[in-house]
Amino acid sequence: MKRMTNMPPTLFAVERATAASRAALFVGIALVLIAASLPFWGESSWMREFVEIACYFIFAMMWNLLAGYGGMVSIGQQAFFGFGGYVMLMLGNFAGLNPFVAIPLGALAAGLIAVPVSFIAFRLSGGYFAIGTWVIAEVFRLSFANVSAVGGGSGTTLTALRGIEKATRESTTYWMALACVVAAIALVYLFLRSKRGLALLAIRDNEVAAESQGIPVARMKLAVYVVAAFGAGLAGALYFVGNLRISPDAAFSVNWTAFAIFMVVIGGIGRIEGPLVGALIFWALNKFLSDYGTWYLLGLGLLAILVTLFFKQGLWGYAQQRWGWSLFPTQRRLLRAHPQVTASRG
Repeated sequence: MKRMTNMPPTLFAVERATAASRAALFVGIALVLIAASLPFWGESSWMREFVEIACYFIFAMMWNLLAGYGGMVSIGQQAFFGFGGYVMLMLGNFAGLNPFVAIPLGALAAGLIAVPVSFIAFRLSGGYFAIGTWVIAEVFRLSFANVSAVGGGSGTTLTALRGIEKATRESTTYWMALACVVAAIALVYLFLRSKRGLALLAIRDNEVAAESQGIPVARMKLAVYVVAAFGAGLAGALYFVGNLRISPDAAFSVNWTAFAIFMVVIGGIGRIEGPLVGALIFWALNKFLSDYGTWYLLGLGLLAILVTLFFKQGLWGYAQQRWGWSLFPTQRRLLRAHPQVTASRG
């Protein structure tokens, strides 16, 4: 009597979605459809508030992509925020282009200017890179402050929207902000789930090891830097279309990057949900507590300190670790199937 046991190879499956992410997809689609109808039944103040939140979120999302996923901590992303806003204004005021059409063109110009800027920024690393990007942003601010055609240091007004009715202007700005938010989330999410997203995470963890595995480190870092600049320029152009006025101090203020860092740290760095949660919290604090002046700024700083001490991964990071919530899962989980054992006797 001879006994043989046939053991089939262990099967593995890669899981990329969760129950929370599937539910979030349907809820998100429903919320977007409801939000798209807001101009027909909502108040204009609601639309203005949403545009402000959208600009905060897009800018924070791009900073999170650059620093949280790419490991390039920049405190000078306001350079591209202001550049996108100024290009939009110049195309509208001087070239006669519709400012709403000029919004993506301003973002494209910010992405293009990031290429020569990267030649300077990438010569630095670590803390020097962060300080260097701030210096670059200051060069942008001083350059536009000396251009009299755009109002110099005092800035100027977006006159290209004067012929458009207020209701039409506000609803169109709102719809563009909604579209930009959806596009930013979708594009960043799809990128991080791709092979290039894995390569970016490998570069963040260890550049030398990533390059030894054949990953084009320099090209990937340049691509992410340009994409982050494009997103920052998009947020800037959108913000100043809604604001109707631009000045160098407002466009190139380091507060933009400081607020982006605050939002990402509060929500959770290295997570798509982080900037979203952080933007909502920052908007609420700014809305209800900004009248308290310096106490408001002290409150922001104290909140950031408390979160970094007790919630090192941010509020959403804590929720994800505690309850397993992940609305935009980018990690791949390898699941082991139970092998079937068959026995045959002969």
